[in-house]
Amino acid sequence: MNGFLANAIVYILAAIVCVPIAKKLGLGSVLGYLFAGILIGPYLFGFIINEGQGQDIMHATEFGVVMMLFLIGLELEPKNLWKIRDLIIRIGLSQVLITSVLVFSIGLWFVQWQTSLAIALSMALSSTAIVLQSLKEKSQMNSFSGKMSFGVLLMQDIAVIPILAILPLLIPSNSLPSAESNEMHGLINSLPGWAQTISIFGAIAIVILLGRYGFGPLLKLVAKTRLRELFTASALLIVVGIAFLMELVGLSPALGTFIAGVILANSPYRHALESDLEPFKGLLLGLFFMAVGSTINFSLIFNEASTIFSLTLGIIFLKTIILLFLGKIKKLSTSANLTFAIGLSQVGEFSFVTYSFALQLGIFTQSVSDTLMAVTALSMTITPILVLILDKFINPAMEKTSKGKEIEMDNINEKNKVILIGFGHFGSTLGRFLRASGVEATILDSDPDRIENLRKMGFKVYFGDGTRAELLESAGANEASILISALDNPEYSLKLVELCKKDFPHLEVMIRAKNRYDAYELMEMGVDNIYRESLDTSIKMGEDVLKKLGFRAHTVHRMAKQFHDYDENSLKVLVNFKNNKDEYISKSRQQIEMQENLLSGELMKKFSLNDNTWDSETIKEKVNSEK
Repeated sequence: MNGFLANAIVYILAAIVCVPIAKKLGLGSVLGYLFAGILIGPYLFGFIINEGQGQDIMHATEFGVVMMLFLIGLELEPKNLWKIRDLIIRIGLSQVLITSVLVFSIGLWFVQWQTSLAIALSMALSSTAIVLQSLKEKSQMNSFSGKMSFGVLLMQDIAVIPILAILPLLIPSNSLPSAESNEMHGLINSLPGWAQTISIFGAIAIVILLGRYGFGPLLKLVAKTRLRELFTASALLIVVGIAFLMELVGLSPALGTFIAGVILANSPYRHALESDLEPFKGLLLGLFFMAVGSTINFSLIFNEASTIFSLTLGIIFLKTIILLFLGKIKKLSTSANLTFAIGLSQVGEFSFVTYSFALQLGIFTQSVSDTLMAVTALSMTITPILVLILDKFINPAMEKTSKGKEIEMDNINEKNKVILIGFGHFGSTLGRFLRASGVEATILDSDPDRIENLRKMGFKVYFGDGTRAELLESAGANEASILISALDNPEYSLKLVELCKKDFPHLEVMIRAKNRYDAYELMEMGVDNIYRESLDTSIKMGEDVLKKLGFRAHTVHRMAKQFHDYDENSLKVLVNFKNNKDEYISKSRQQIEMQENLLSGELMKKFSLNDNTWDSETIKEKVNSEK
């Protein structure tokens, strides 16, 4: 099946079919796209015909990588980079250098030193696209292991610049550039190696200068027209123009746009650029993952299975060991360290660029390049599967074992009237308020890292699973009068309520609920003291809005109190219909209308002569006017 439109239809249909299935099975979108690419690729169903050793497909996906790196660069504000400089320089640089040295040393046994060095530098890179997509889907970008992963990936992306500059210096004296070199290198193909290196740095300098002094005035001029489609066209011009400049000197277009994105991260047009290009991002990333899957050469893999799989598993194992060592230095927990190390253990998309460049320069033979591309694509497919196994089976089992050991080790020697379970953002605010009011609570939490930090801050927090009766008994549950659950895990809360009803019926249980649906579950178990975490904050914001619109503070306070009471009472009605969708919607509408009618009647009092209560601000204005 040939032609741009035909190929586009095949790619989109494959994504629509495979990705939802993968998400439904809990595999994640990355694996869905990869499997879609494998299915439609030239080595299975053959919907996409591969001509010229995979060049057509990889060229088609190049612009997806270009756009992705530009958007990643836009998110990297210099002040944020400075905050994670330790992770970028110490962890990221260490990973690149250690991996390169070890792979180079092993490679010397089999190939020339120039080829070994080029392979080592390429294998040190990981897939920015796969790792970041996975972290975002699991909401782990802001975790410490997520920040470490980001720091390592950023260092690797930056390292591509010197890697591509070094490669021309590695051309063996007895080798000639490939036939494609003249076409691909453009303006610098006839220059000696040292001149090509200077040209590469010169092109990067041009991109930096354009980012600082050229793109800003261009975007400002276009923004004055107030034509959004013209601004989008300008954003695409920047991306395509830099990509073209990079190709002229034989550099990766994605690398140039990444640098431009970083430079524009502080631009006042940053958010406009992101919003205009964001619609392309997800689709282009999917295109990239599918292209990787479609270029896995199964013929080569079957013919040289032992070599390909040995190299693939070997590089994954080597990078995992190195990253585990670096994670241990930063004191990551075992589960977080495994996620960090295995997640980054594949070879990255920039390696395709370095392989192609090395082949053009004559550093690689065609067979070496084909083998390395197969190893890279296979590693990018295997690591998401390994991460899935880690998340679904290994980490939960390890955490369960770890919790059991910690609980047995903790000895609680406090007997307080209040037991507080969970000391995160919600629980710590509650606990600090109680302590400031002179009420001491026995605090339990299940996060070892958080407990360690809290103890350093002066809080006495015990590690433990609050659903274990023996732990609550040692925490003084028989003598306590109130048990508070400040956790946002509904399953945990339900277990805790069952335990208290069974073993500690005298305790007054006070439970945090994330939303009204969690509250319904708790109400059915007979819990009276339920605190929805967003209710009071939402009403408080509504109060402030009304005050800023000129409503009297006393009236607003009274309305907020009554709305709160109405909403709590409506829960007691709606809980009876939560399993009947139609009845629930009908009763919800009735309750909403009732609340609005009651509050509208209360609102009329704002204009009534009977509502003569002044708030403090009104009194101050009155006194000042009389002066």
